[in-house]
Amino acid sequence: MIARVSLEIALRKEFDYSIPAALTAQVDVGSRVQVPFGARKILGVVTAIAEESGHANLKPILKVIGAQTLVTPKVLQLARWIGEYYCCAPETALKSVLPEAVRKEDASWRERLLVRVLLLSGEFPKLPKRQQDVWNIVEERREILLSELVALAATTTATVRKLEDRGLVSITIEISERDPYANETILASQPLIVNPAQAVALEKIKSAKGGTFLLHGVTGSGKTEIYLQAIAHALEQGKGAIVLVPEIALTPQTVERFKARFSSGKLQTLVAVLHSHLSAGERHDEWHKIRQGRARIVIGARSAIFAPVEPLGLIIVDEEHESTYKQEETPRYHARDVAVMRGQMEGAVVVLGSATPSLESFYNCKQGKFTLLDLPERVDNQKMPHVRVVDMRQTARDGKGPPIFSPQLKEAITQRLERKEQTILFLNRRGYSTSLQCPKCGYVCECPNCSITLTYHRPEQKLSCHICGHSERVPNVCPNEKCRNPAIRFAGTGTQKVEDILGKLFPHARVKRMDADVMKRKEDYRNVLGEFRNGKIDILIGTQMIAKGLHFPNVTLVGIIYADMALHQPDFRAGERTFQLLTQVAGRAGRGDVEGEVFVQAFTPFHPAIQFARRHDFVGFYEQELEFRGQLKYPPFSRVALLTLKGRSEEKVKFSADHLKRELEKKLKQPFTGGASVPASLFENMSAGSPGVSPHQKTKPPLRDLIIAGPSPAPLLRAENYYRYQIMLRTRAMSRLSQSLAKMLETLTLPDDVTMAVDVDPVNLS
Repeated sequence: MIARVSLEIALRKEFDYSIPAALTAQVDVGSRVQVPFGARKILGVVTAIAEESGHANLKPILKVIGAQTLVTPKVLQLARWIGEYYCCAPETALKSVLPEAVRKEDASWRERLLVRVLLLSGEFPKLPKRQQDVWNIVEERREILLSELVALAATTTATVRKLEDRGLVSITIEISERDPYANETILASQPLIVNPAQAVALEKIKSAKGGTFLLHGVTGSGKTEIYLQAIAHALEQGKGAIVLVPEIALTPQTVERFKARFSSGKLQTLVAVLHSHLSAGERHDEWHKIRQGRARIVIGARSAIFAPVEPLGLIIVDEEHESTYKQEETPRYHARDVAVMRGQMEGAVVVLGSATPSLESFYNCKQGKFTLLDLPERVDNQKMPHVRVVDMRQTARDGKGPPIFSPQLKEAITQRLERKEQTILFLNRRGYSTSLQCPKCGYVCECPNCSITLTYHRPEQKLSCHICGHSERVPNVCPNEKCRNPAIRFAGTGTQKVEDILGKLFPHARVKRMDADVMKRKEDYRNVLGEFRNGKIDILIGTQMIAKGLHFPNVTLVGIIYADMALHQPDFRAGERTFQLLTQVAGRAGRGDVEGEVFVQAFTPFHPAIQFARRHDFVGFYEQELEFRGQLKYPPFSRVALLTLKGRSEEKVKFSADHLKRELEKKLKQPFTGGASVPASLFENMSAGSPGVSPHQKTKPPLRDLIIAGPSPAPLLRAENYYRYQIMLRTRAMSRLSQSLAKMLETLTLPDDVTMAVDVDPVNLS
């Protein structure tokens, strides 16, 4: 028998190895194996089993890693599609579906030694004092960890072993699972009664045999209850579910609600959690609980889409519009789109949920590719929060400069403190001040490695770059040698400054901040949100990690400090992102018995994104934005591939980008022969077919709708001492473009110190 193996090194090809007779029963598709490769021993995954090979003198597989296959055939198929569609080496795609904690050769369960009392036959022997002391402890406890026993008795392992030799105790190895939520008390919850709109949506999901639904529900409309009952239906069918959330900050609250529902009863199952804040051991154990079928519900960030749930009945992508679902390193997959493809491959139902869907997903509903489910009202007849837009231009004219808090927002906070209600303040910029500049000569402190100003962090008294991590001490005078002005000052506002000013305005208020500077440990999110839920915090300040998914009934006020900050970014999605963010943040208010109020502070108050968000009018925003996108052939009317070249020399990078542009013009606008196993894209008008089936070799027409823009400097020209230039490609036939790019890259030559990255369907153009 022959095994085809994909190695961990990215060579864009698979290798054949013979299967020794002793390993025949252990090797299967998806097995993790160690094989010889030249003088080295390399790990890889078996992708196929064959009777014979076209190569002679095959080397044998050395050993099999683990007792169970790690990659299921369907996840293996998904990894192939990722490599082909996102234009990356298949080995890289395959590595992405397995956490490193599982891939490692020495990855294993944590074992511990347990000492137990044995039934004694015959007369109890006379023991030396030290052994008798140990025996007394074991007899009282009946079973105890060996390490704990040694500590309690102030003895050694050898003493306990002597009791084992006498037949008085047994010492056995047991697995100790590392559960990140082991110390939490979960109270069981029951399904809630759904209102008519929820019932209709739920029934359509439950009766579906597959397909993708877009659950468009306003904030507070009960989307989570639909998720829970849809999962219960999947469990009743003997299938499992994957739930994706966009932020790790949302995971504790989500896990608590799901564990409460499925911790007991006839549908009882373990709920596994997968995200980057787990330790390697916790990730190993959570993943294997899923693979063994003990955890049939998985909750996690984007990489949880690869969880080995079998059989898979339901995939939920909560807040499907979020950019955090996009992987920024190779392979640059989008977890939402991968979820839709995996659902199609496995016949699972996919539910994309959002109060502010991405234009692409809403457009797919209008095109009949997804099914739209609407929840236009909040549950229990709760009113949507009243949104007030404050024109900060007028406020700035009335004082000495633009204040952080308008008089209206200050008064609203005062009222909430008096009524013992809670407030959330949102500013999507961390640090104290965004820059340090000299009013005399105009000098601005910039990062030496990136084209960006340094942010002032007051507690540490340092200037930091949020791109490369460079930091330096705050200067006492202007660093410009010709100036040396001591009156250098800070400009701009971050969450640290908001926290500082709040302390002065409301000295008796209990204030907490949530951003990347303070949320460093995995339990920090859980602790702060727990305090907020229990009423121990009056005002919560934060960045986008507090903007979505959080449900706190006592929050009646939301203040958005600088609402139009994202509107000024050089990105065609700037308006969409602003609308989504404002709507999501506003949705944190008024989720209890008291109507909520939202203050949106902006310097461009009449921008359509702000005005449509004020009215909670998604459809109005969608129709206007769609017209703009159509004129410029931007998504959803086309798909985008962004090619980014980078290197230490700007001149060399620009020269390489110009050369690449000429090659693209020459090779992509001509007919080409394709035979890669790329499935018909979900988003293109191709003939239907089973994903992963290779088409016949044939000459295909050129990409007539292809638009090549650039090369041009990236919005952030220099990052981490690398200069960056970009070329943007737009076409409706992205699968074909990916094939062409992959073929072209095989022969493309660039200078040794210039590299290129291909990002298919990018969400960040900087």
